[in-house]
Amino acid sequence: MKQFGLLLVAAVILVAFSIPEDKEAIMAKGKKIYDEKCFICHQPEGQGIPGAFPPLAEADYLLADKVRAVAQVLNGSNEEMLVNGITYTAPMTPQVDTKEEAVAVINYVLNSFGNDGGWVTMEDVKDIKIIRE
Repeated sequence: MKQFGLLLVAAVILVAFSIPEDKEAIMAKGKKIYDEKCFICHQPEGQGIPGAFPPLAEADYLLADKVRAVAQVLNGSNEEMLVNGITYTAPMTPQVDTKEEAVAVINYVLNSFGNDGGWVTMEDVKDIKIIRE
């Protein structure tokens, strides 16, 4: 019985560190950042601009690696991307200054525009380095 209690405590701790505390606040912060910095290229509904800026709505590239998405929002990206079968080569400049902002906006995108992408946590992105050239 004591082992069950310890397992229960461990499970509660794991859940506490893997699910954001206040999803509504994170979504509101993420939407604010998206509306200020992202929508001009990725458009108000995340549909992107074909051939220029990739979609975020139901985007296989985005949904395949949430941590990479946080790193790209934080540090920018010059890599070629294949998104839903279309190649995009336009560079993206860094959009936010902190990991907290990057996590918020990516969580907003992961859970908007028809996406059911789950959540990324600060623990998930602890190894991302902020790179400014």
